[in-house]
Amino acid sequence: MLPRELLDILHVAERLKDTPRHCTTSKGRTESVAEHSWRVALTAYLIRDEFPELDMDKVIRMCLIHDLGECFTGDIPVFNKTNSDRAVEADLLDQWVRSLPAEVSADMSALYAEMDAQQTGEARLYKALDKLEAVIQHNESPISTWEPHEYELNRTYAHDAVAFSGWLTSLRAEILKDTDAKIEKESER
Repeated sequence: MLPRELLDILHVAERLKDTPRHCTTSKGRTESVAEHSWRVALTAYLIRDEFPELDMDKVIRMCLIHDLGECFTGDIPVFNKTNSDRAVEADLLDQWVRSLPAEVSADMSALYAEMDAQQTGEARLYKALDKLEAVIQHNESPISTWEPHEYELNRTYAHDAVAFSGWLTSLRAEILKDTDAKIEKESER
């Protein structure tokens, strides 16, 4: 890859630093998509020994690129995102990926196809971590930032995504304990 090609890619990806997500940080600041993607990738790195049968380098790559489409559309919370929104994002992302240097384009296209198909352990793990990170972040954010429907969503979201792994199911159970404790503490006020 030529240095200019790398810079062009990074300039597009930089948009995620300024793309706000629905959630806030523990101090109440709006989280960026880049921050979310970083922590999803960090989680994959930290749990790599729990999944020795998987290609964790691939999982980390999936985590790093999973929200690049939001460079073009912004973040739309899962509970508001329509199939039309998904199609527009996928089309814009595909156009951009096809414009990249051939080797990068081929690698990203293959990763996105695998991620979309959700047939491999790597793809299922990336998707589970993506969903779990959102719930973890909600637990860390001030409850005053939660919308009414998020109380139940934080209790129920991602259980289906972790069902393929006993370890992830245990992690989801721990996250649920944190959610319940946070809601209970709020109800005592």
